[in-house]
Amino acid sequence: MIGLNFVYLVAGITFLAFAILSFTERRWANTGFYGLVATSFLAGDWLGDIGNGVLVLALVAIAASGRMKRRVPAGEPTARGAMVFVPALVIPATALIGTFVFKQFPTVFDGKQATLVALTAGVLLALVLCYVWLRPAPAEPFRAGRGLMDDIGWAAVLPQMLASLGAVFALAGVGEVVGRLVGVAIPTGSVLGAVLAFGLGMALFTMVMGNAFAAFPVMAAAVGIPLLVQTYGADPAPVAAVGMLAGFCGTLMTPMAANFNLVPAALLELKDRNGVIRAQVPTALPLLVFNVLLLWWIVA
Repeated sequence: MIGLNFVYLVAGITFLAFAILSFTERRWANTGFYGLVATSFLAGDWLGDIGNGVLVLALVAIAASGRMKRRVPAGEPTARGAMVFVPALVIPATALIGTFVFKQFPTVFDGKQATLVALTAGVLLALVLCYVWLRPAPAEPFRAGRGLMDDIGWAAVLPQMLASLGAVFALAGVGEVVGRLVGVAIPTGSVLGAVLAFGLGMALFTMVMGNAFAAFPVMAAAVGIPLLVQTYGADPAPVAAVGMLAGFCGTLMTPMAANFNLVPAALLELKDRNGVIRAQVPTALPLLVFNVLLLWWIVA
């Protein structure tokens, strides 16, 4: 059955290509970093929990060493007009169509992972289209992708690490502890209090942890499930969706979301490293208020 195994294979081969290209240029730290990421995708199941934990520690050590190098600036790309966006648009189009089509073949595709499989297929289709249309050297797409990864650096794996941290917090019972504290803080039977605790808690935990996916297991276990769903009978699907949107408002306002807020500032060479965050706060705060009100309407 085609599922995450297909996604991991493509991602692993891509990072392996990045590692090989870095090795040929004697960028040893970059080689080690990309090689370890490739190993996690290609052999993560074989390594087991302990092996993957050691691998993550090695990734952190390389990132903390400060030896990863950014790419050498290349010449200006050749102008090709608006048609250059066609391969980029192929990816979301394939993801959308494939999500619906792949679910019709449950014996071939894993229905739970249909979107990720379709997205990966879209990337491969766009790559083939670029090869046919632009006729680059075989390694050129990987060299360009590696260059972008060099600019992003260690922050590229931050979302996965923070999401894993959220799962660890949930298993450690952090959600239950937060739930007890919230139960003491808000009045008994207060729907508004529970909504504020969940919505604002999602934003605040996201700001602390840097990722709404990391904050969600904690706040869902603390407030979302026991209070909004079980006590007040809210539909869990919209509660989860709007809760995530509230968390994304926190993403816009925190340097912990380095891949979203600090990396763009570095790539754009902004003098103010927090310039992206300052520009986003006036949008994030009204959106957070709207999401809290929407949650209140859903629950009430």
